Order: sequence, then C-alpha cells, then structure tokens
Amino acid sequence: MPILVLLSLALQIICAIHVVRTGREQYWLWIIIIGSYIGVIVYLVAVLIPDLRHDPRGRAAARQVLHKFDPERQRRHIRQRLDVADTIENRRALAEESMRLGDFTNAAELYQSMLKGVYADDATFLLGLARAQAGLDDFAAARATLAALYAAHPDFRSNDAELLRARLLEALGDHAAALDHYRSLSTSYPGEEARFRYGALLKQTGRFSDARSVFADMLKRAKNAPRYYRKKEKDWLESAQRELASLGPG
Repeated sequence: MPILVLLSLALQIICAIHVVRTGREQYWLWIIIIGSYIGVIVYLVAVLIPDLRHDPRGRAAARQVLHKFDPERQRRHIRQRLDVADTIENRRALAEESMRLGDFTNAAELYQSMLKGVYADDATFLLGLARAQAGLDDFAAARATLAALYAAHPDFRSNDAELLRARLLEALGDHAAALDHYRSLSTSYPGEEARFRYGALLKQTGRFSDARSVFADMLKRAKNAPRYYRKKEKDWLESAQRELASLGPG
C-alpha cells in the first residue's frame, strides 16, 4: 500500500478518535472519511487548532514545541514590550526568560537594574540576582547577595533560596554546612533536586552507604508518586538511578 495512503489512513483514524472522544457532531466523521487529506485539513483548521488554543495543556505543549524550535521567540516578544514600555514588570519578565535560556549575564544585569529606589531591597529581585550570579559561577557574590536579602528580610522564607544557599556552601567548600542544609531540605523541598544534591554530596564526601540510602529512597518514593510528578522530576530521578547503580550493592 502506498505510503501516502497509509499516512492518510493514520491521520483519518487519529481525527476520528478525537471526534468520538470529544463528543463532536457525527458529520465530522463523514467529512474525515470521505475527504481524506482535505477532510483532515478541514478538521485540523476548524476544530483541533482552536481546541489547542483554548486548552491549557494544548497551549503548554505548543509553547514547548515553539521553545524547542525557536528558543529566543519569547524573549524577543518581551524585549518588544520593554521597548514600548520600560516597566519593572517587563524587566522582570525579561530577566526570568534570560534565566530560563541560561543567559545569566543578561539576567544579572537586569536584576541589578531593578534593585533601585523602592525596589532596592526587593526579595524577589535579590533572589533572582543571586541565582544569576550562581549561574555565572560567582559564588561569593551570590552568597553576599543572599546575605543582603536575609538582612533586609529576616523573616523571608523560600525553599528555592535555601536550596541556593546549600549549593553555594557546597561550591565554596563548606561541605559540612551544605550537608546540614541539604538534609533539612530533603524532607521539605517540593521536588527531587534537593534530595539528589544531598545524595550526591554524601557520595562526594565518601559517605557511600548514606548516599545509597538517599538515592534508593528517592526511587522508592517515586514509584508511589503520581505520574505527573514522575514526569516533572524525571531528570533528577534518572540521575539518582545512575548514581545508585554506580555505588553498587550495599
């Protein structure tokens, strides 16, 4: 059977399944079956694309595809908004997008530019600057920025800030203090990163049995976690699996 016929059949089946699952009018089935490629295109334009635009999951999937093929797309749009209106909100959005893209130099410059006037000790911007500095491997500056944040906001609480503090302690060689922070975060941080970093530092410092327990516990917990959580934390869980395998049996 020619490849074009097989492709047409596959597309028709996919569209027909969508018709049935979403409760669309049955005439769409006839349009898809009789129209072949034309029917599929009509259904795509009239139904599927509008559905994706209004479905949060569809929009998220579309954004992921766009990010993959054009990583700078969102940043260009934000820069255009910033050119029209140089506001704190637009600068913040551009700084966050620069962080997502790994452009820590631009992110640090943007956060620095916002830490003025009424925002001179803004906790969110200070934390953003510290993260950007850490991304640039300027760990001493990041630690000083975090210290300024907590000096200005003694009651500030943030799991991300505490994780960054632990990472900075590790990077600056204070492994004992870093392990204390990681151990605390291993039971409170909403995700697997803190647990993985705790296990990795235990391994690095020669505490292989403790590291093995941390990685094994991560994988055990994941088995009982919802599917969306396992998907979200996939990279950390796969890293834990590799580390556990490298440690061998206890």
